[in-house]
Amino acid sequence: MTRIPTGRLFDAENGVDLVLTRSFPAPIDDVWASLTEPERTARWFGPWEGDAAPGRTIRVQMAMEEDAPWSDLRIDACEPPRRLAVSMRDEYGHWVLELLLTSDGERTELRFVHHLDDTEGIGGVGPGWEWYLDCLVASREGAAMPPFDDYHPPMQAYYEQLRPE
Repeated sequence: MTRIPTGRLFDAENGVDLVLTRSFPAPIDDVWASLTEPERTARWFGPWEGDAAPGRTIRVQMAMEEDAPWSDLRIDACEPPRRLAVSMRDEYGHWVLELLLTSDGERTELRFVHHLDDTEGIGGVGPGWEWYLDCLVASREGAAMPPFDDYHPPMQAYYEQLRPE
């Protein structure tokens, strides 16, 4: 299946922001639960464990990755049901992410922001987040997870040529 990339880049104070959005026909509290409750995140991203609160660190496993290790994920901000900011360091770099929810009645928009120092490696990062967010959509709809091969390498060139707006 041909997937259309949705990511956009914006200049930011300390680099660039990669922004992807998804819209859900659901109330904001329900979408928030899909992003924060361990049994629901396990369906599309991976399980997590620990005492989740701002300033604390939990352990998370990106279960959709082959042989995924457990990693420490710091909760930088948690403002239910509108904003979750997290960060982590691993062998691939420093990840600084924000998930922002807005509501319009029974529709909720998720604005996923990956704060990047630069665009190095974006040809892999962008398609990966597209896939994970579509896994979120599939988990909420009770549908099968999309195959990663629909995202990478097909979206790689789009992301490699992407420039800040």
